[in-house]
Amino acid sequence: MYRLATALALSLLFVSSHSIAQEQDPAKTVTDELNPNFKPPAITPAAAPDYEKHVVMIPMRDGVKLYTVIVVPKDAKGAPIVLTRTCYNAAGRAARSTSPKMLEALPLSDEDFVKNGYIRVYQDVRGKYGSEGIYLMTPPPVGSGFNTSGADDTTDAYDTIDWLVKNVPESNGRVGMIGSSYEGFTVVMALLHPHPALKVAAPESPMVDGWMGDDWFHYGAFRQPNLDYFTEQTAKRGEGYMVPRGGRDEYANFLRLGSTGDAARAMGEDQLPFWKVVEAHPAYDAFWQSQALDHLLAAKGLTVPTLWEQGEWDQEDMWGAIHSYRAIEATHKNDPLNHIVMGPWFHSQINRSGRSLGPFQWTTDTAEQWRRDYLVPFFNTYLKPGSPKFDLPKALIYDAGGENLGGLGTDHWDTPKVWPTVCEKGCPETSKPLYLTANGTLSFEAPTAGAPDEYVSDPANPVPFSPRPYDGSNWRTWLVTDQHFVEGRPDVLTYISEPLKAPLKLAGEPVAHLWASTSGTDSDWVVKIIDVYPDVPMTRGAGAAGAGDTGPFAGVLGTPYNMNGYEAPIGIDIFRGRYRTSFEHPSALIPNQAAEFTFGLPMIDRTIPAGHRLMVQVQSTLFPLYDRNPQTFVPNIFNAKPTDYIKATQKIWHEPGKASYISLPIATE
Repeated sequence: MYRLATALALSLLFVSSHSIAQEQDPAKTVTDELNPNFKPPAITPAAAPDYEKHVVMIPMRDGVKLYTVIVVPKDAKGAPIVLTRTCYNAAGRAARSTSPKMLEALPLSDEDFVKNGYIRVYQDVRGKYGSEGIYLMTPPPVGSGFNTSGADDTTDAYDTIDWLVKNVPESNGRVGMIGSSYEGFTVVMALLHPHPALKVAAPESPMVDGWMGDDWFHYGAFRQPNLDYFTEQTAKRGEGYMVPRGGRDEYANFLRLGSTGDAARAMGEDQLPFWKVVEAHPAYDAFWQSQALDHLLAAKGLTVPTLWEQGEWDQEDMWGAIHSYRAIEATHKNDPLNHIVMGPWFHSQINRSGRSLGPFQWTTDTAEQWRRDYLVPFFNTYLKPGSPKFDLPKALIYDAGGENLGGLGTDHWDTPKVWPTVCEKGCPETSKPLYLTANGTLSFEAPTAGAPDEYVSDPANPVPFSPRPYDGSNWRTWLVTDQHFVEGRPDVLTYISEPLKAPLKLAGEPVAHLWASTSGTDSDWVVKIIDVYPDVPMTRGAGAAGAGDTGPFAGVLGTPYNMNGYEAPIGIDIFRGRYRTSFEHPSALIPNQAAEFTFGLPMIDRTIPAGHRLMVQVQSTLFPLYDRNPQTFVPNIFNAKPTDYIKATQKIWHEPGKASYISLPIATE
């Protein structure tokens, strides 16, 4: 009886508790699932941090204090310092994660510095994020006549280094500087009057001359995406704004907005002092010349070992590193302090993975290899006494060509004793003219006759620089985009060679010599050099990339699609016709009169395999990357009126004495 009663009681208890559990099931209770009073539990780190982070406000000579983050390895003694001065938030740059390990807390590009025991310093430039003072966009040097603030990135770098070597007890008193893009600009500025403790420098894709070929212009044609950069950079002390434009396709957006001046006003740029400066200086006048750092640095000469870095497909700052290197070599031949690397990279890819670019795969992670095997040993030589001396090549240039797609082992580094291997504007003994002939072909033989080719350039229907709709998603890789997307347009002239019978090694600066005329009074000229892959039998299989392919590209790791006939750009640039005789003083073109337009294209180091063909395309617009030339000469294209934009008949000439050609840098070794 006792057992029965007990069992009954337990049964009732189970039923009762089961019912209570059902009644209290949180899934069946309607409550606000947001708890503003939630308190996160304290989590004990898996290990104690292996570094210390200090945030200090370093005083400059005028009393302004700059926000600086100093990351010191635990128990460091006599360690070198690497400094980056940035407009992109020092606190964020020095905090990839909250990991207690310095290797994981700092950016990918710092990993080899961390492994070598470096102290890492990031600093906000004056006026941005945590730093005091007024902000000037890439301010001209003090004394140029265009910076009356009393300070610039030369003096600020000097004062910062002076403070660091006196106040960071773990350091050995030696400092190196590194930075990409705007940060590269601050490195170059520091080199104009370096602190004695600055022992080595690496300007990566530096902004050096904003008018000739870096961020703002290319040979006078304005790069319209910079309007977004102006609002992002100067609308606030911290991160600014990207002004919405009402549509996905930037081609349509900018076409609808009209001139660049009209677009700027629609975006609120008239509230920004820097836009007003740019608008007031469309030509290469004293303002831009006063801050051409390649010329300023060459005039002073290098006193710090410097490694310039340039991406071969840099979509933002294609000018700075190579022209600084060349200007120094021109005035100080074989300067032992002057080095350059050019790799198969987009802008600032040197600080990311460098295994691929668009559809192309390289034999290794080229960026990691450069940082590990060249950059850090170079810095160690000057910053870590007792380190093995590292003999850095004068020039380290990546040949991204080869028999097939990259990844098959044919791409490689070159170490030319002289770079570029041809002189700046083409020399008969080291360059060979590749003529644009009247029948749409390319030839190394000069034409003996031939009527000019012509097309109509219509500003209302400009040639896109990237397939539409353009929403910025391929910004980093548009320079390697297959150029088939413009084929068939009547306003693009295409010239193509026969398949090469033997490999052709290009090494240096191609120079365009266009004999051209326009029915208007102003015009832009765009030239593209293209490596055309052969059409070969190939089938597409199922599964992972390359898994079921046959043909020469079969099995290439990561090959996303058939490369048959791929038109791979290896050099693209634009020239604004009004500057044919003077960059400082523009002048109208004479309608229908042929004239020679000469301008350099980006550096090439590439082996064009046998079976490939060379292609050259000529057009007059590259939109919306570059603003439209109205094709009517006006004082300031920024403020061209709708009636100024006219169709123009463009002609490319081929007759003797007026033969258009590309001076091709063909390597002889």
